[in-house]
Amino acid sequence: MKHHSLKLDLGDYLPYLVNRVGTIIADQFSAEALAEHGLSIAMWRVMAVLASSGGQRQIDLADRTSIDASTLSRLVSRLVRMGLATRVRSASSNREVAVTLSAKGNALVARLIPIARQFETDAIGGLPPGDLMVLKRCLRRMYGNMQKRLVAAAASRPKRLAG
Repeated sequence: MKHHSLKLDLGDYLPYLVNRVGTIIADQFSAEALAEHGLSIAMWRVMAVLASSGGQRQIDLADRTSIDASTLSRLVSRLVRMGLATRVRSASSNREVAVTLSAKGNALVARLIPIARQFETDAIGGLPPGDLMVLKRCLRRMYGNMQKRLVAAAASRPKRLAG
């Protein structure tokens, strides 16, 4: 008797397929476009969000880039040291820090965006536009499903009493 449930064909396993696509695009974009500027993919994500949405609180940046808060804080410090971003105390709250791109950061993003778009174009070659729309919608839905799962898991954990 075969136990099919104990076998996992990676070539047909969605989490693996999604990760593999993301990884090959990120690796090539890093090597061909980011490395010469001393940027990592995570730093690029932060810069892209700041370029498209303007100054952000670090907590919002963490959410929009899927980078955890402590890692993000280190990345922002590095971007600030490189002269690509600035950290300013929020006008609304002294405890909050807003991150914005510097003029140098904006100029660099402007040079990198067309390259990023070309990578996307290369990756989606041969995909009908309707399929691409469905794929993006499905990926957003899957992400939402996993976020809900995380929230549900946290809610079902027993609460620790402070003390």
